[in-house]
Amino acid sequence: MRRLFFVLPIVVFLALLAAMFWGLNSERDPGALPSMLIGKQAPVFSLPDLYDQGLVDEGVLADGTPKLLSFFASWCIPCLAEHPVLKSLANDRGINIIGVAWKNKADDAKGWLEKHGNPYQLTLHDLPGRTGIDWGVYGIPETFLVDGKGKVIFRHAGPLTPQILSKKLMPLLEGLGL
Repeated sequence: MRRLFFVLPIVVFLALLAAMFWGLNSERDPGALPSMLIGKQAPVFSLPDLYDQGLVDEGVLADGTPKLLSFFASWCIPCLAEHPVLKSLANDRGINIIGVAWKNKADDAKGWLEKHGNPYQLTLHDLPGRTGIDWGVYGIPETFLVDGKGKVIFRHAGPLTPQILSKKLMPLLEGLGL
């Protein structure tokens, strides 16, 4: 028992030291959130179209055209910050973007899109948030790049910025022929 009193503080000190060095690692990106979906087929879903055009399922992501899937909400301040980037991708580059109004009342989401512009080719409605959970969304905005066969190839948590667009997303889009 006496040895434990001498060994335990040393073990705790070494564990804290290891955690500190791991946190100071310059190659580690503290904002990176790995996704279990990368390289896998998009999760199965069936969501209503925000504009009452019926139900849409994951097949929309496997029609041969790469798409961005963007989870957003009218109450989300970072979503507003990313909105000009999405509009530019849709309008200037012709990227197909599917929006998912996540945990948002339909009228609020429609009003927000009317006020700020609608960059989405299709807008889905996930009021209970279950589809977002299946995608691993823990907060919004979150954006996924899905190839034309329905495979998830990129995830970004947080607002898309011009820097993220140029450094991470555009090389992937160009690799898909967009």
